Amino acid sequence: MEGLFSVKSDVYSFGILLLEIISGRKNSGLSFPDRSHSLLSYTWKMWTEGSEGELIDEALINACPAHIAMRWIHIALLCVQEDLTDRPTMSSVVLMLGSENVDLPQPSPPPFSTSKHLLSDQSTTSGTKVLTSDQSSTSMSI
Repeated sequence: MEGLFSVKSDVYSFGILLLEIISGRKNSGLSFPDRSHSLLSYTWKMWTEGSEGELIDEALINACPAHIAMRWIHIALLCVQEDLTDRPTMSSVVLMLGSENVDLPQPSPPPFSTSKHLLSDQSTTSGTKVLTSDQSSTSMSI
């Protein structure tokens, strides 16, 4: 499988992994209380409603202070922002995770988090599918 990837793809993947650890849920395959199709869209909804504390897995609540877990959710959302240039570098992520003194910017919406991000599937004759979401696109050979 071929695709267009960058260093920021790893940052995005780390953000998803961090959300999975914090919530104790997989990114997809589960039904979320609000009928979201992914952990990412559910997290964004909870974040915008100010209810992100409800995402924290019970096992984690007993192991770490809630404000730390909430900070990790914030960092994860910074990692999964739709615009690649808005995502932090991994060295910045490590710094944010390691120090509570680092101020965190407000995250912008992740991809596919709102109804305006409708996924369209366009095929070409070369066997390459281009999946588009508003202005961004990903190309993969199949």
